[in-house]
Amino acid sequence: MGDVFPTIIGKNLNKETISIPNDFTQRNIIVIMAFQRWHQSTVDEMIRLLELNNLQHYYDIIEVPVVQKMSWFRQRRLDAIMRAGITDFEVRQRTVTVYTDKPALLKSLSITSDQKICWYVVESTTSKVLFKGVELISQSDLKRMNSL
Repeated sequence: MGDVFPTIIGKNLNKETISIPNDFTQRNIIVIMAFQRWHQSTVDEMIRLLELNNLQHYYDIIEVPVVQKMSWFRQRRLDAIMRAGITDFEVRQRTVTVYTDKPALLKSLSITSDQKICWYVVESTTSKVLFKGVELISQSDLKRMNSL
């Protein structure tokens, strides 16, 4: 693939500022990007599948809700709502909300629509995209992840 994953800054639900992919240097990263609220059940299903295949032992798995930039007050309100619904520390740690110029981010990643979940396997040392996909992770994708 060879594309470099862009640096994006967000906060996880434990209120820590996170730079993706720069803050993940020990293991390759699986970045699951969701652009709509209704994507959450699919994201949850994908993470369950990755964990059933024990990939959390070999990769940093993060989910990235991407939200169009809004006022500070609205951001804090949305963050509070998300934190109230997610009490598990590990899930909060891996959920990094990014408030950004959504069209610009989509363009930088060559994503044509925010109606589908996109995911990336990113090499930790170079930030290169090793491979990527749209929507659910397939069995062949899992095999490929296991072979890296």
